[in-house]
Amino acid sequence: MDKHARVLLGCQDGQFARLACGELEREGFRVDRATTFRQIDKLLAGRHHHVLVADLDTIGHDAHSRLQEICQRDTDLAVVVLSNQPSVEAAVHSLHSGAADYLCKPVTPARLCQAIKQSLVRKGITPRKANAILKTIGQRLRERRQERSLTLRQVARRTGLSVSLISQIERAESAASVSSLHRIASSLNTPLAELFEGL
Repeated sequence: MDKHARVLLGCQDGQFARLACGELEREGFRVDRATTFRQIDKLLAGRHHHVLVADLDTIGHDAHSRLQEICQRDTDLAVVVLSNQPSVEAAVHSLHSGAADYLCKPVTPARLCQAIKQSLVRKGITPRKANAILKTIGQRLRERRQERSLTLRQVARRTGLSVSLISQIERAESAASVSSLHRIASSLNTPLAELFEGL
């Protein structure tokens, strides 16, 4: 389960938000917080989030239409709705608007964390695994290069890629295209499949 996803917590309840942020951060999630719909909209536009926890009180007027608009703008965003309305109709309306889950308040931070994890799984969002794969591939490339006593500059000349890009790929700071990986692997006389072995 990914524990490095970025969560945007849209909630006006300061006490709950502090507790929820603490729980999520202990679980390894990166958390941003908003107390108005305008802040939620601005944060979603400015930074990629994997999960939006949206308190309907915070979304305000025409909450379901606003949620639907958010979900249509970013289909990868998992939305968990918090609501004071414990009705089936409200839950169905939220889910039809694109929410991945609907929780009635009061809700514990632990239950919210569980809902976020389940929503990520349903959305197939696993940035931690992707980062781990990039790190493993980068380490393997560096090991092969060092085994062959090649410098970054030599690999750059052989591949036509920049020293900076190759260094970033080795440190998992940049996701390489398949074409770039093929060029680097070829320059190291390493089968491309070897870089992905066991991943």
